[in-house]
Amino acid sequence: MQQIPYQTPRFKTTSFNCPFCSAFSQQNWHYLYYLNSAYRTLNNAEICFCSHCKEYSIWHNETMIYPNFVGVEPASQDLDQDIQNDYQEAAEILQRSPRGAAALLRLAIQKLSIQLGEKGKDLNKDIGNLVKKGLPIKVQESLDTLRVIGNEAVHPGEMDLRDDMAVASSLFKLVNFIAEKLITEPKEVDEIYGRLPAVKIEQIENRDSEQ
Repeated sequence: MQQIPYQTPRFKTTSFNCPFCSAFSQQNWHYLYYLNSAYRTLNNAEICFCSHCKEYSIWHNETMIYPNFVGVEPASQDLDQDIQNDYQEAAEILQRSPRGAAALLRLAIQKLSIQLGEKGKDLNKDIGNLVKKGLPIKVQESLDTLRVIGNEAVHPGEMDLRDDMAVASSLFKLVNFIAEKLITEPKEVDEIYGRLPAVKIEQIENRDSEQ
């Protein structure tokens, strides 16, 4: 169940997760040139080719400007498609608007609360209900972090996220962490448990019903 950590694309790093194919692969860097009677390099501009999918990213002043989204780990495939779409949209605007990305991820976890069986009208109450059902403390902290920061992005108070890429980027990991703990891991356990012989499962259920 342990996942390989996602490596965010960084300038001049020779391997990271490609923003196009998401594979962790070798990255090959080259200067950008233009032809003006002779080949000349563009100042502070480089192109990076992914050895896996052969797509390329363009960097200027050590910042990725193409594709137009900073690399973040892909959304969990166990999230509803509508949530994955919000996650991807947040990734696409992260460089231009960290505050907008945080607001979208806050919307994503409100939809996630519905996927988890809550009403989705009041996220604070939904998290409280999940806590009553035995929500692990670190998942609760992750949900509340996304809720509070997302609210601050929409209604600025003590936090100003307009230029805070670091905080906004970290929220993507929290969304996937929540999905991993509440959806992916239980599903994997259910699949393995379901392979037990039917008679063994019946014995286990009978044992537990006697307690």
